[in-house]
Amino acid sequence: MAEPEERLMTIPLKKVKNDPLTKRASLAMKTIRTHVARHMEVPEEDVWIDSSTNEEVWKKGISKPPLKIRVKVIKFEDGIVEVSIPSE
Repeated sequence: MAEPEERLMTIPLKKVKNDPLTKRASLAMKTIRTHVARHMEVPEEDVWIDSSTNEEVWKKGISKPPLKIRVKVIKFEDGIVEVSIPSE
């Protein structure tokens, strides 16, 4: 059995600042999902985002998501990808 593939990624969210104030945090979450799916070569439906990542994006509210976020990405053998905040 192969071990799960694990990576640390910094995802840029600066382009979300061009979107309307009332949609920025939700679009940031969609950006995280698409970025991880593209780099881990899986469909977007197979990306599972942990609640800690969601809380980090929404910490300052809907209109002020972070400009970039550092996440730990784990790809399991069955193709499911888990995204979480790295514990340091």
